[in-house]
Amino acid sequence: MKQLTLLTASLLVLLISCEEKKSAPKAMDSSKGGPLSVDVKIVANDTVSESIEIAGNILPFELTEIRPEISGRIISLNFKEGSTVQKNSLLVKLFDGDLQAQLKKLQVQQKIANKTEERQRELLKINGISQQDYDLSLLQLNNIEADIELLKVNISKTEIKAPYTGRIGLRNISLGAFVSPSNIITSISQVDQKKISFSIPERYSNQVKPGMKINFGIEGIDQSYTATVLASESVIESQTRNLKIVATINDGKNELVPGTFAKVSLTLGENTHAVSVPSQCVIPSARSKQVVLYKNGEPVFVNVKTGIRGADNVQITEGVLPGDTVIVTGLLFIRKDSKLKLGKIQ
Repeated sequence: MKQLTLLTASLLVLLISCEEKKSAPKAMDSSKGGPLSVDVKIVANDTVSESIEIAGNILPFELTEIRPEISGRIISLNFKEGSTVQKNSLLVKLFDGDLQAQLKKLQVQQKIANKTEERQRELLKINGISQQDYDLSLLQLNNIEADIELLKVNISKTEIKAPYTGRIGLRNISLGAFVSPSNIITSISQVDQKKISFSIPERYSNQVKPGMKINFGIEGIDQSYTATVLASESVIESQTRNLKIVATINDGKNELVPGTFAKVSLTLGENTHAVSVPSQCVIPSARSKQVVLYKNGEPVFVNVKTGIRGADNVQITEGVLPGDTVIVTGLLFIRKDSKLKLGKIQ
């Protein structure tokens, strides 16, 4: 029994020693491993621009609801739905017979008051009447003339004219209807020139200025259109934190329909001396971002700040300079004491 135990122990010692001999060369090979091959990119100045896509809405340059200023009965409709009318052309006429009668009455009173004022002015020169009597006759004349002017203004309000040259919309009121200022008779829009409205996030508010060019497209139309920024809202909308922008459309063919949805492409600035690296070069961490530079066969980890991110590259605003060599591949295996050799140079 003792001999069997000794034999078993001897066999175990022999097996362990054999395993150690096999593993020793492997450890030696690992410790003597060659430098890690990495691909690198030499940083150079690059052109970087940021583009955003946002929803927009095509609008007529002007859009006005046609309402009466006073209440009255429509006696004439002088437009066709969908037609183009010229500025100051008569669109609607309200009944003004009662106002015209009042005007004639006041005009008769004006003539009498005018003669009375002239006669009393001559009497005043020879002290035939007192100054007070003359002032009363002059006051009466002035009151009548003021009433005439007010009545003429009301008569002019019975004629509703086009505020500008434009296209008439659909008619909401029929001939003979009694209307008030709350009724919309029709609408007129200036469609020979159009504009587009859209909103941008507040962080871009300082980058969009009047005169800036933008591009936009319409769903279903295989064409790109351009517009020029006209103005922006004076304040940022408190709920959405967006700034409303309006741009005039360069639409020579006049084929865009107001109210159409548009997709606006906005290029916000262009930096021709930017520094950018491939996106995979940036190593994110909890507190910072890093890239690994290649210097004399050794890695150098540097903290960086990033800017605009594109499809394949990311802008580096701090930490990397033109001429630096950034490591592109093998980043997961690189340690601070790693030895490196160059692979492909981009």
